[in-house]
Amino acid sequence: MLIVGAGPAGLFACYYAGMRGLRVTVLDSLPHLGGQVAALYPDKEILDVAGHPAIRGRDLVARLTEQASTAEPIVLLGDGAAEIGHQPDAVTVSTTAGHEIRAGAVLLTAGIGRFTPRPLPALTGYTGEGVHHVVAAPHTYAGRDVVVVGGGDSAVDWANALAPHARRVTLVHRRQRLRAHEHSVARLTASPVRILTDSEIAEVHGEHAVYAVTIRDCETRSLERVDADVLIPALGHVASLGPLTRWGLRVDKQQIEVDTDMSTGVDRVYAAGDVTTYRGKVRLMAVGFGEAATAVNNIAVRLRPDEDLFPGHSSDRAPVPIVG
Repeated sequence: MLIVGAGPAGLFACYYAGMRGLRVTVLDSLPHLGGQVAALYPDKEILDVAGHPAIRGRDLVARLTEQASTAEPIVLLGDGAAEIGHQPDAVTVSTTAGHEIRAGAVLLTAGIGRFTPRPLPALTGYTGEGVHHVVAAPHTYAGRDVVVVGGGDSAVDWANALAPHARRVTLVHRRQRLRAHEHSVARLTASPVRILTDSEIAEVHGEHAVYAVTIRDCETRSLERVDADVLIPALGHVASLGPLTRWGLRVDKQQIEVDTDMSTGVDRVYAAGDVTTYRGKVRLMAVGFGEAATAVNNIAVRLRPDEDLFPGHSSDRAPVPIVG
C-alpha cells in the first residue's frame, strides 16, 4: 500500500500496516518525516497524546518514526503525489518528481495538505531577520523581547512556552476574545505575558533585523511602540490539497469526506487524520491515530478478503517470557 503523508497519522498507519503484513511505501512532499509537527512546532509540548502528559513535537516524531520503521517501508521524501490511474487490482500514482508507484491501495494522511503561513500585512516587503514562522527551542529565547501575533492555540501555546525564558513576551490579537483552549488561556492570563486584544501590528521597525513594532489599538486607533527583537506571526496557515483535487474525491473546505471505514468513494483510496471530514469529526491527533488504524484494517481486508477485519490485540503478538 502507499501512504501519502508522513505526519503522525501517516507514521502510525505505516506501523499498523506492517503489523498487518502489508508492504508499505511512504511519500511526503516535505524533506523530512513528521509532517506539520516537525516543520512548524518541533519544540512545542503536545498535551493530548494518550500516555504522555506532555511530549515535545520532535520527541513524538522520533518515537513514531522508530515505531514505523518496524514495517521496513520504502520512504520517498521531497516528492508529492500528482496523478492517479486505476487498474482492476491496483492504482498507480505518479509523483511530482516523475516516479510511478503501483499499489493495492492508497491511504491519504496528508494533514492540512500543502501549507503556507497566513500573511501579516505589516510584514509586506520586510526581508530582514527576527521573524520566526517556525519557533526554535524555548531556551534559545532567553533574554529576548518577543511579540507573538494571533489568538488561536498556536499563538497562546507559544506565548506560554516562551514566557519562562524570554525577557518579555507580548501577545497581540485583533479580536477581543482569544480562541485558544480554555486551559491554555487561563494559564496565559496567570503568566507575566502582556496580552493586547483588539490590537494589531501597524509597523515593523528594523532594516536588517527587527528591533521594535508599533501596535495599534483597533478601537481607539492609538499607537504604542514596543521593543521586539523576535516577531512570531502565529496566524495559522493556508492549506491546499494541490493535485489531490483532481482525483475525484469528495472535498469539503480542503478536507476529504470519508465513510466509517475511511474510504473516500474513489476505488482503493482511503484517508485518515486531519485531511478527513465527517459529521462529528474532532481534529485531534489521537483521533487521527484511530482513523489510521481503522483505514489500514479495512485496506487489509480489501486486499486480502479472507482475513478478518479485527487483527487481534498487538499484545498477543509479543513473545511470552519463559520463567524458570
